[in-house]
Amino acid sequence: MSQELQASAEKVWELIGGFNSLPTWHPAVVKSRTEGEGEGQVRTLELTGGATIRERLDRADEGARSYTYSILSGPLPVADYVATLCVREAGDGACVVDWSSEFDPDGVPEAAAVEIIESVYQAGFVGLTEKFGE
Repeated sequence: MSQELQASAEKVWELIGGFNSLPTWHPAVVKSRTEGEGEGQVRTLELTGGATIRERLDRADEGARSYTYSILSGPLPVADYVATLCVREAGDGACVVDWSSEFDPDGVPEAAAVEIIESVYQAGFVGLTEKFGE
């Protein structure tokens, strides 16, 4: 999924590029804490409602304004989940945030798993749009 924002890619990446920054822009994330540094570090996200998700930073590329991460554990009905978050220039002072993933459904039909993951991304895009506009 993608969202265009009326801000430079550099400015948006400053906000979302940190692996521990989700609470600053995603409305479903209350807290984030990390263990370790750089690639391989693990973040624990506390969600509204009290659930937690543990994720590992697999790859980070500051120059490309992107990082790839995996879910280690959590309440989402997915297995083997790997996602990439990326910010790219769109011209005229705008940028596009791309959030993509691959996963297997776990305990639910594939369409239901896709809908749940898309709703997570959409909530994040709403948070970013509130900060930067579209």
